Amino acid sequence: MLANILVAVVAVIHLYILVLEMFLWDTKTGRKAFNLSADFARETRVLAANQGLYNGFLAAGLLWGLWLGASGVQVLFFFLLCVLVAGIFGAVTASRKILYVQALPALLALIALLAR
Repeated sequence: MLANILVAVVAVIHLYILVLEMFLWDTKTGRKAFNLSADFARETRVLAANQGLYNGFLAAGLLWGLWLGASGVQVLFFFLLCVLVAGIFGAVTASRKILYVQALPALLALIALLAR
């Protein structure tokens, strides 16, 4: 039960990131979330939307794994590992904040999944 809740939290985080990057990137909300200037946000809007789509795919994979139930453990493991790697990479290359927002929740969900 705990693993499913943590996986759902990770999926919701990535759906929120999708919305921020695809639809709110160049709004006040998006600029504040990512600490962007208005000019930079406007110039990188298309790149951010592409990035948001990938976050949506991660969320979809996690929701698919939950939907599969007990037979979805391998799917959940794969997508949580993808989120963890993306979070570590993002923390190293973009912002340390990503380590806590993306990688840590994925790691906790992975641990709970493996402890089943």
